[in-house]
Amino acid sequence: MNPLTQRSLEVDFFRGVVLLVIAVDHISGSVLSNFTLHKFAFCDSAEVFVFLGGYASAAAYTSLATRRSESAARRRFFRRSWEIYRAYLFTAALMLLGGAMLMLLRIDSPMLEYSEWPVFLGRPLDLIFEVAVLRHQPYLSSVLPMYALFALAVPFVVPLAERKPVVALFGSLGIWLFASTFSHALPSADAQGWSFNPFAWQLMFTMGILARTQPVSAAFHASAGARWLTRAALVVVLTFAFAKLFIETQPPPGYMKQNLATMRIVSFVVIAWVVARAVHAGWIGSLARSLPGVVTIGQQGLVCFIAGTGVSVVLDSALRVIPAGHYQWLAGLSADALAIGSLLWFARYWRDRKRVQRVVAVKGEPVPAHAANRRDR
Repeated sequence: MNPLTQRSLEVDFFRGVVLLVIAVDHISGSVLSNFTLHKFAFCDSAEVFVFLGGYASAAAYTSLATRRSESAARRRFFRRSWEIYRAYLFTAALMLLGGAMLMLLRIDSPMLEYSEWPVFLGRPLDLIFEVAVLRHQPYLSSVLPMYALFALAVPFVVPLAERKPVVALFGSLGIWLFASTFSHALPSADAQGWSFNPFAWQLMFTMGILARTQPVSAAFHASAGARWLTRAALVVVLTFAFAKLFIETQPPPGYMKQNLATMRIVSFVVIAWVVARAVHAGWIGSLARSLPGVVTIGQQGLVCFIAGTGVSVVLDSALRVIPAGHYQWLAGLSADALAIGSLLWFARYWRDRKRVQRVVAVKGEPVPAHAANRRDR
């Protein structure tokens, strides 16, 4: 079988890790968030999530095109865009409910404003319409409209990346350079535009596609050039970590993340190369096989993202009503454990649910979940 059509264990593992990190990073009292990527790099889990999204999309597209046809692959990603849009609407509704909960319980949290609940109270029908047309994107739902657009672009970008990778890369760079100008064409009730400018972030998505369609050869990994590149990358990673920890300790301006600043790209690329070397050495595969629950989260990416947003909002709100004191760190650590445990359980539940549905579809009769699990082992 062509390795480009196989699902990557390491990618599913990284997607699972990133989804866990996204959940804990949005819990204000989290202890684990003090040790995640944004603390020692000029990028964070968003870059990893989008890059892996491009990588996984290229894998899915090439696999379906190989097994069936290019037209079947195109249709699948057009449907995928619709699925992501529906997931966006559901997540937006969750954010509104979260805002309602905060107001009802009188919890002081910036999430109340981000959730758009105060706007909803003033003009509910208008807000529902504006959420539907993407003018308002409540809180953690804001990354999904960008993904819906990327899914529509996959049938055009992946074949181009396979046949003319240089054109794909420089075309993406050209769009990124003018991303701030292009963003004015997007519907938005906020003068600053979308939280994630898709014209900028498409570069990270395209880099993921290129990483899948034009992989680094084993010969280059074994070369002296790769070893020197790894040393240089490590120097940059450590330099950035020192600067982040001891010099630039304040969060960078929001527009740098919104428009995918150059510093964020460089920071991600050097870390990605070091990680790629670890993948090539087999270290990540061994780690992934020892943590199958994390891999399952990565395999159920979209639903686990939605679940993670709900869990993080609930736990963040709960921590805000706990008085500050000596045991605040224990409450934060408990919230981290609940968030991770919830996602591990939900991913397994959703996987088993889909297995049962597949069995029912094939056999035409109900099959208990435990029986379906035995067949899949």
